[in-house]
Amino acid sequence: MLVNVQKRELQVKIVYYGPALSGKTTNIEQVYKSIPPNRRSELTVMKTRGDRTLFFDYMQMELGKVAGFTPRINLYTVPGQVMYAMTRKIVLRGADAVIFVADSSPIRIRENLYSWRQLFQHLEELNISLEGFPIVVQWNKRDLPNAAPIPLLEQTLGVNGRYPTFEAVAIRNIGVKETLQAALKLLFKKGRSDERTKSQPKPTP
Repeated sequence: MLVNVQKRELQVKIVYYGPALSGKTTNIEQVYKSIPPNRRSELTVMKTRGDRTLFFDYMQMELGKVAGFTPRINLYTVPGQVMYAMTRKIVLRGADAVIFVADSSPIRIRENLYSWRQLFQHLEELNISLEGFPIVVQWNKRDLPNAAPIPLLEQTLGVNGRYPTFEAVAIRNIGVKETLQAALKLLFKKGRSDERTKSQPKPTP
């Protein structure tokens, strides 16, 4: 989180991470549609011919004042295809929070797990402390007639109550807002906690 005291602004970066075609771009498109034009940037979407994200999607939006500062929320998605591992790592750099979008299709469970493990690998390689780092998990495509049971998805990823989770049907804008709000809540909570830690006097040797 970058703080500009002169402009009274907070720059925040949230990254949507997950396997290919899990619904990351759909999430950010739904957020874009729901924000008034005067409070958001244009949406940059870079796709391949197969309608998959090539590099990243991006938009910025503004929220109301927080402690006298104007938060500017920068939303990114990463490409989910296996071949773009390095691109995912680059986009993750400087992230303040991550929304992991999992595909509820039973045949995508292994891909969910692979992407989930790689997320933590990238965070460690980027020297991003995992302690208290805001991560929210979205179980997308819950409208599938054969959607995998939530307990199975939770067990596969080893979530087990460690991270907030939300069911979603992103293409119908169900669960999108709630997922983003949870990530923002965790992010600002961590920011306040970090500030309190910094303000505590250091013990005298």
